[in-house]
Amino acid sequence: MILNDREIARLAREHGMIEPFVPQQVRVLDEGTPGERRVISYGLSSFGYDLRVAREFKIFTNVNSSVVDPKHFDPKAFVDFEGDVCIIPPNSFALARSMEYFRIPEDVVCITLGKSTYARCGIIVNITPAEPGWRGYLTIEISNTTPLPARIYAGEGIAQMLFLRGERPDVTYATRQGKYQDQQGIVLPKV
Repeated sequence: MILNDREIARLAREHGMIEPFVPQQVRVLDEGTPGERRVISYGLSSFGYDLRVAREFKIFTNVNSSVVDPKHFDPKAFVDFEGDVCIIPPNSFALARSMEYFRIPEDVVCITLGKSTYARCGIIVNITPAEPGWRGYLTIEISNTTPLPARIYAGEGIAQMLFLRGERPDVTYATRQGKYQDQQGIVLPKV
């Protein structure tokens, strides 16, 4: 069963499932003021939660002629960047993290999907699960599939999490000590 806004809000309030939690969809900052600005939406929606991207990014670069190997990933393949706007080079990608910290209940699984505003520009967020019992900041993979540089806006929506409830599994992410448990920043591939 997919969780609706009331159940997501209850889990956020009572169990700290999402921190900080924004209990409504935000589309405009400083609404009604002369300096108001539109943002890519974030916060609670009807059947999910639109998470925000933080100001920390790792932008893929091939200046060192690295080979991408998930078993032996070379961290020098990334350039660290912190700022309000991240430019992803053409046909490249960046890693980022969510602004929100998640504590997924043991009877809930999440599926993270990219927002259509970015997808319509050729910017794709990898579909990522958050398993029952997982905790941490979500590492977000953002691909620029276009031949042009692409902008990502920190502090604004990047992806939507859908929450599905089922029977509690015998083994959760926490009990099997998953390798990405309690992520604090952008986490590179682990084997």
